[in-house]
Amino acid sequence: MPEKRPHILLVMTDQQRGDCLGLDGHPVLSTPNLDELGANGAFFRHGYTEVPSCIPARRILMSGQSQVSNGMVGMTNDPSWRPAQTLPGELAKAGYQTFLAGKLHLQPNRRRFGFHESAWSDAPHPIHDGDPDDYERFLQRHGFDQWDRTAMHGVDANGWVGRPSHFDEKLSFSNWCVDEAVNFLRRRDPTCPFFMKVSFHAPHPPLAPPAFYYDRYMNLDLPPAVVGDWVNAESAPRTGLDGAKVDSWRVRIQPDALKRCRAAYYGLINHVDDQFGRLKEALERMRLWNDTFVLFTSDHGEMLGDHHMFRKTYAYEASARVPFLAKAPGWMECQRGLRPEQVVGLQDVLPTLLDAAGAPIPERVDGRSVLPLLRGESAPWREFLHGEHAPCYDKANAMQYLTDGKEKFIWHTQTGIEHFFDLRDDPNECRERSKSAAHRARVELWRGRMIETLKGRPEGFVANGQLVAGRPHTNLMPDYRDGARVKC
Repeated sequence: MPEKRPHILLVMTDQQRGDCLGLDGHPVLSTPNLDELGANGAFFRHGYTEVPSCIPARRILMSGQSQVSNGMVGMTNDPSWRPAQTLPGELAKAGYQTFLAGKLHLQPNRRRFGFHESAWSDAPHPIHDGDPDDYERFLQRHGFDQWDRTAMHGVDANGWVGRPSHFDEKLSFSNWCVDEAVNFLRRRDPTCPFFMKVSFHAPHPPLAPPAFYYDRYMNLDLPPAVVGDWVNAESAPRTGLDGAKVDSWRVRIQPDALKRCRAAYYGLINHVDDQFGRLKEALERMRLWNDTFVLFTSDHGEMLGDHHMFRKTYAYEASARVPFLAKAPGWMECQRGLRPEQVVGLQDVLPTLLDAAGAPIPERVDGRSVLPLLRGESAPWREFLHGEHAPCYDKANAMQYLTDGKEKFIWHTQTGIEHFFDLRDDPNECRERSKSAAHRARVELWRGRMIETLKGRPEGFVANGQLVAGRPHTNLMPDYRDGARVKC
């Protein structure tokens, strides 16, 4: 172990699009604290989630293993999971005191997965039967003694309806996360370094930020949703006319409803940014900030009406691209203001933080440490990242995708539909080019890469050197047994 080791802070949001940072050039969203973090460290603009939904993405981050290795390729609960390693578990072995504030979203509830202690809640609204989680207990202490009081606003937990919260800001989930993080810092063991994960639920619905943040964005001209030339707009149901629900994943909503949705979403992110600033200030007061390695990311994005879609599970940028920022203490000799071109994924979080701690990286880790990139070194890197999602809202949306951050190839496993986008001149994926003669060579290259990536998968996605549509694509891989893949 090195003589001097940094404290480690992992900050995570839920459902935050990669383009929702001021640092990324967002036209209205204010994220000054996160922008400062990226400016003083590195902003990986090509950050992606390998499986764009909550639980599978968090398994990848916690284990450092790809979805293929850990066996979960779609959204499902799996209380049997027994990972070979976890991020807090490996850091605990290395002598770190580990603490979780906020969301974990792994089963079974209350399993520690390597954390010494936690202030745990997976959502600001009721989702668990039985004993209340720690945020619910917090609300009970403030007079909200009935379980359903945490959802009094009536906004759906996966919907596109936006409105201000009925709670005072100090009672919000985001404030509570930072309160618990600061309380841990005050009582921690000062003789060892800490690893703290602060895991917000925002900007995941319900889209109900504190009123100040909602009003701020309702008073601005917000960017419109984008719709690609490949989208059959007429097939998307309309609210109030075609029976579309408030949690519909594909829907055309009225402009005023879309503005409320987007205002609430941006407000939730702005609120998180301010709370991250409060946490940074507390670390500075305790003289810990300058010795803390910080990594910020999210589990997946949110379509937010783009291409008439909402929620996640898609390979499109709004769903699959996530923020990825990292800042090291000055004495670790990392550079500032970096914007690396390498494509990174959630599997890279565990090896990065273990590397920063000087802890060994287990052999059964697929991800790579970005620490050499932070030092400006020309480290070998992957050519592209592979992601996927089994059927979720609709069988047709099951997909596999490959991207290097500059181009993207998508293959829908049940329909066989292919999409190819050149992200350099079409970052919003409005022009689909899989049938373009000018892009034929690039499409063939990426299709060949997809065939090579999927060759040998137990589902049978490849036969006779060709992609085969319609093969089973389930949330857990066919050779998944008793919490792990049989052949891993």
